[in-house]
Amino acid sequence: MEILYGLHPVEEALRAGGRRFDHVCIARDRHDDRLQRVIDLCRELGVRLRFEARDQLTQLAKSPGHQGVVAVVRAKAVLDLEDLFTPPASKGQALTGARQTARLLLALDGVEDPQNLGALLRTADGAGVDGVILTERRAAPLSAGAVKASAGASEHVRIARVVNMTRSLEQLKGRGIWCIGLDERGTMDYDAFDYTGSCVLVLGREGAGLHELVRRTCDQLLRIPMAGAVSSLNVSVAGAVVLYEAARQRRAAAARVAAQVAAQTVPATEPAPRRVKGLGSLAGAAALEGAKAFWGTAAPEELLDGDAEVESAGESVRPPALDPKRMRAPERVAKAKSSRAKK
Repeated sequence: MEILYGLHPVEEALRAGGRRFDHVCIARDRHDDRLQRVIDLCRELGVRLRFEARDQLTQLAKSPGHQGVVAVVRAKAVLDLEDLFTPPASKGQALTGARQTARLLLALDGVEDPQNLGALLRTADGAGVDGVILTERRAAPLSAGAVKASAGASEHVRIARVVNMTRSLEQLKGRGIWCIGLDERGTMDYDAFDYTGSCVLVLGREGAGLHELVRRTCDQLLRIPMAGAVSSLNVSVAGAVVLYEAARQRRAAAARVAAQVAAQTVPATEPAPRRVKGLGSLAGAAALEGAKAFWGTAAPEELLDGDAEVESAGESVRPPALDPKRMRAPERVAKAKSSRAKK
C-alpha cells in the first residue's frame, strides 16, 4: 500500500480511476467546500471514509502538509515502453488522429528530486505529452511527495519505467521518433527546432545533466539561451520552457491543417443574377417593354441615360451615350414611316 496526501492528489486520483483505494482519512477539525468535494466523491465511488484527529493524519502522511486528507491506496501500475504506443481505452478515438501519428514524449535521465519530478509531470500533463519515460535506478520514485508536487497531474500521465535509457532511446529511434536532448552544450536554440513531428525530449540530472551515452544517442542537442550570469535553468523550469514551445508549434500546425480543410469544404457561390442599374428590377423591365411598344423599332439602349450600366455575373457593359439628334417625337416617327411607304 502507498500513501497519498493533499486535496489535489487525492481528488485527481479518485477522478482518474487508476488506483484502488483502501480508505481515505479525513481530519475532523476541517470543514470547507474543498474538503467536502473530496468527501462527496469518495461516497459516490464507494470509497471508505475515516474521520480522524489531525495528529493521526500527520503521522500517517509523515508530513504536516496533508491539508486534512490522507488516502491509503494501491501502487500505480507501471507501464513498459511498448505500452506508450497503445492508446488507453478511454482515449482510443482521440489518439487515432494527429496525436497518434505525431507523438510527443518526455524522457527523464536520472532526475532525483521528487519536487522536480512532480513539477515535470504537471508540465507534461498540461503540454499534452503522450507519455513519460523514467529509469528504474538512480531516479526519484513516484512518492507521495512527487504526487503532491504534481498537484495530482501524475495520476493522468502515462509513465513507463525502463532499465536502460540509452537502449530505450534506440528503440524509439527505430520507430521513427526523433530524440532531442536539452544540454547547455547544444548547438541549436530550443525555439529553432521543429516539434511538429514525433519526438522525445530528454532531460538530464540536476547539476550533471545528461549521461554521456544518452547525450551521444540523441539526434539533436538543444540549448536555452541565457542572458544572465547563470549558465542554466532548473531542470523542471527548463523542461517547461521547451515543452510549451513544442505545444505551441503543434497547436499552430493543427490550426493550419484545420483552416485548409475548412477552405476546401466551402461551397461555391452562385453567379449574381443579371440586373439593370438605373431602372430598378421589375419596374425597369416594365418600363423597357412599354418603351419598345411606344417607340416601335427604337433600340432600348437609347432609352437609358448615359450613366446606366448593364451588369451580369462578372461583367459590366456600358451602353452608348444618349444622342439628342437620334431622339424623335412620335409625330415625326409616324410621318417618316408614311413617306417611306408612299415611295
